[in-house]
Amino acid sequence: MDNRCEWAQKNKLMAKYHDEEWGRPLHDDMKLFEFLILEGMQAGLSWQTVLNKREAFRLAFDNFNPAVVAAYEDVKVIELMNNAGIIRNKAKILACINNAKKFLEIQSEYGSFDQYIWKFVDYKPIVNRFSSLKEIPAKTSLSDTISADLKKKGFKFIGSTVIYAHMQATGMVNDHLSHCFCHPVCSK
Repeated sequence: MDNRCEWAQKNKLMAKYHDEEWGRPLHDDMKLFEFLILEGMQAGLSWQTVLNKREAFRLAFDNFNPAVVAAYEDVKVIELMNNAGIIRNKAKILACINNAKKFLEIQSEYGSFDQYIWKFVDYKPIVNRFSSLKEIPAKTSLSDTISADLKKKGFKFIGSTVIYAHMQATGMVNDHLSHCFCHPVCSK
């Protein structure tokens, strides 16, 4: 499809992710947690690598249930480190467990993670109108602010670039290119 963002034209998996998920406003806490895990795991790697392993991650991390992940102990960490289907980086795995605990704390304080994270964009997507991939930033002053706030709350592997990618994935910011058929759908 010619009017799809160029990065999503590489293969069917990327196209499906682009067409059905990326940039669509997301308000489900379980899915928001999933993207936090996946974006943190992506740090230093390609999104294609993470997408290829997404189903293995889903199985390994108990369907991204933050309450279950928060309770992981050393035995589970060893199991995850031995799971060839996922990214086996101990620091990232430990960060996932830590972040699950912090995620639950935010849910308790704000009623939901959705209420917490979407307040940064006044509960509506920031709609950009970029015409080329070169225009899309890797981070912004807003992702710097959110990252700093999450770090203050004790989150790990949650730098500004990770947060901006999370904002893009969950529709907090619409970075579909202006010619992309998804741009108008994700602007609502």
